[in-house]
Amino acid sequence: QVQLVEFGGGLVQAGGSLKLSCAASGRTFGGYMVVGWFRQAPGKEREFVAAMTLSGTWTYYADSVQGRFIISRDVAKNTVDLEIGNLKPDDMAVYYCAAAYGPSLRTNAYASWGQGTQVTVSS
Repeated sequence: QVQLVEFGGGLVQAGGSLKLSCAASGRTFGGYMVVGWFRQAPGKEREFVAAMTLSGTWTYYADSVQGRFIISRDVAKNTVDLEIGNLKPDDMAVYYCAAAYGPSLRTNAYASWGQGTQVTVSS
C-alpha cells in the first residue's frame, strides 16, 4: 500500500503563491498511474483541483484554478507538485493528494489519500 504525504501548506497573503508537494513512501507511487489534488473547505464537499498521469501525457484542471495552478511531477524527488499562484480567499482549504489507476475527476476513483495540508489565505 502506497502512503501519500502532502507538505508545503501554510499562510499566504491573497495574490501570493505557494507550492504543495505530494510524496509517496516506498515505491514510486506503486502501481498507480494518476495523481490528483483535491481540496476541502470548512462546510463544503471535497472538490477536484487538478490531476495528471505520472507519464505526463494527461493533465486536467478545475475551471476555478485554470491558469493559476500548475501540476507537475518531479521525478528526481518522486513528488507530484501543485504550484498555486494568485491565491484567492476561496482557495483556502485543506489540500489532499490522491492516487488512482486511471484518469478521473471523481474522488471515488482515487484509492490512496494523503492526510492533507492546510492552505490559509489572508486578505
